[in-house]
Amino acid sequence: MSNSIGKVSQIMGPVVDVTFDTSSNKLPKIYDSLEIKKQDGSILVLEVQSHVGEDVVRTISMDSTDGFSLPRYPKMKQY
Repeated sequence: MSNSIGKVSQIMGPVVDVTFDTSSNKLPKIYDSLEIKKQDGSILVLEVQSHVGEDVVRTISMDSTDGFSLPRYPKMKQY
C-alpha cells in the first residue's frame, strides 16, 4: 500500500482533480482509491478514473463534495 499525498486542484461536482508531485512519487493507477479526511472526521473516498496530463488524476467521489473548499490533501490508498 502506498501513501503518496496529492493536492486537490479542482472540484466539479462529484469529479475531483488531484495533482501529485511526480518527481518523488508515481501517479496512482486507474481504479486506485484516494482518501480525504473531512472536517467532521469522516473519510471521503475518491476513485481514480483517468490520468490527465503529466501529474494530475481525475477522480470520482463516492459521496457528496458539497461544502468542500481548496486545498485538500488526499492520501493514496492501494488495496
